[in-house]
Amino acid sequence: MENNELIKIARLAQAQACAPYSHFKVGAALLTQSGRIYSGCNVESSSYGLTICAERVALFKALSEGERHFTKIAITSDSSQVCPPCGACRQVLMDYAPDIEVILFNDRGDIQEISLRELLPNAFTSNFLKTL
Repeated sequence: MENNELIKIARLAQAQACAPYSHFKVGAALLTQSGRIYSGCNVESSSYGLTICAERVALFKALSEGERHFTKIAITSDSSQVCPPCGACRQVLMDYAPDIEVILFNDRGDIQEISLRELLPNAFTSNFLKTL
């Protein structure tokens, strides 16, 4: 799958974002190894800690449908800079898709491709739990 197509799907998801507090809309499109795409948008709550990011929405949708192998995720925002995933999203992605390619896209059309391992070096993983 071409990155541009994945970005287009993330942009469509971004348009559905529920961001009445931050007004910062984010979209994500997650490509599975089987070729399916799961999209997500951020959904905010007035109790800010209950807000969920677009990346986790897409990942949780895929996991809930039985997907376990992922290749790419495109993340779009209306920021003037490419916006990487937050720390919580990086951790959850590391738990389920440590080798994923991350494609970042902003409202100016800038694209950055980076691996999740580059975004979260020295990550906490399940390997630490196996030593208990």
